[in-house]
Amino acid sequence: MVAELAARQTVDLAIDFAGRLALELQAELLAVPVQERDLFASLFWRMQRGCSWQPALRKDGRAAMVELEEWLGPVLTARSQQPGEDYLSAMLQLQDGVTARDVVVTLLERDHETLHGALANMFFQLLSHEEEFAKARSDRRLMKLAYLETLRYSTPVLSADRFARHEVERFGKLIPAGARLILSAAAGNRDATVFQQPDQFIIDRKDLCQREPRGQYRADGLATGIAFGLGKPSIYPALPEDRPRSRYALTRDVAVEAAWQLCTALPNLRLAPDVQPTLSSLTVGEMHTCRHLPVITA
Repeated sequence: MVAELAARQTVDLAIDFAGRLALELQAELLAVPVQERDLFASLFWRMQRGCSWQPALRKDGRAAMVELEEWLGPVLTARSQQPGEDYLSAMLQLQDGVTARDVVVTLLERDHETLHGALANMFFQLLSHEEEFAKARSDRRLMKLAYLETLRYSTPVLSADRFARHEVERFGKLIPAGARLILSAAAGNRDATVFQQPDQFIIDRKDLCQREPRGQYRADGLATGIAFGLGKPSIYPALPEDRPRSRYALTRDVAVEAAWQLCTALPNLRLAPDVQPTLSSLTVGEMHTCRHLPVITA
């Protein structure tokens, strides 16, 4: 992909890089034939958008799920007879009776938005902050920090719903069993009691520590309510070594590697003239990202 982009004078990083990479990876995991990838990408995108409050999107999402099931039927039969080294073959070998519906629901649960949205948002911020961009492209570690700061400063997933499994008191409120909580990452990530200069994009800030979904960890490996990144790094792992890496960590590493490869191949990358990119959501509740990011490559 990077080689193709390097051969062009102008590129839309949001579409040709961030969006394409996220969907191509899904297709690679499933070993989707090249000639069928456009169909797969369209069905996958429609299905993901179907997780919406809008009746029209929900209806279209359900229709996409049915079409995806029909497409997967023959594919699963072929992989069961001749398994490969892909995601579908692994599912079939790990459990008997896997159906096309099982695969579709599994795909629906996949986090597509973080990779797509965070990559687009990261380059939106880097290209808009020249000094931070110079730092990020000078060192792979700083590129990783730029990704983490992007998730704080302009997260593509603004909020998430959670439900109380039992009655509990939190935040000075009694939350009844089954209550719905709307957790706003956008608000929490700009909390002035947690972050210094929360409304500034600073990739090497000292008050940011990566969080794993299983819980927050101090630098010494012990669990804590709030994880700060201050002081000398510890020799102890932030996450116990016997635990598998999370999807969050895998997504982070994919994004950082892709961004590093792009910046290495395109050292003169810059915004196209008279371009003022913005962040937006297609509808309330959908991914908040930069949808068009025209750049000059030479």
